[in-house]
Amino acid sequence: MDPLERLLAERACERLVLDFVHRLDLGEPASVAELFTEDGAWRWPADDRLVEGRTALRAYFGARPADRLSRRMMANVLVTVDSPTEARATSYFTTYRVDGHTGGMVPAGPPVQIGHYQDAFRKVDGEWLLSTRTLFLPFGGPTPRHRPPAA
Repeated sequence: MDPLERLLAERACERLVLDFVHRLDLGEPASVAELFTEDGAWRWPADDRLVEGRTALRAYFGARPADRLSRRMMANVLVTVDSPTEARATSYFTTYRVDGHTGGMVPAGPPVQIGHYQDAFRKVDGEWLLSTRTLFLPFGGPTPRHRPPAA
């Protein structure tokens, strides 16, 4: 691959990493399925979860509670292009989240998750997509329930 092709592939894959969390936090969570290949998979080995295929991914991420407020910080996105049609990446994330959000600002608390993703990408019909996303979670806890202050 020439350097420009490699750079464009790296950027396309990095954008997928960022678009994924943007859609979960600020968009329509079920739409993350469109970022995956038709046979794409999301894995969480420690929790023995495996979600395969766009239809299953759409249902899984679409089941996110409607009253969940979250923000994910992505960092250290390192993409390695292996060929003109395959790449991989490792990226770190920190998740802040509460359930029971009804609007307004929530007092800041500690993150509920800190971990990293290992991603595999495949170029399909000229478009880079996630083929697998694997979550590793060395730091995590339950999602707290927001309790608005009494009036």
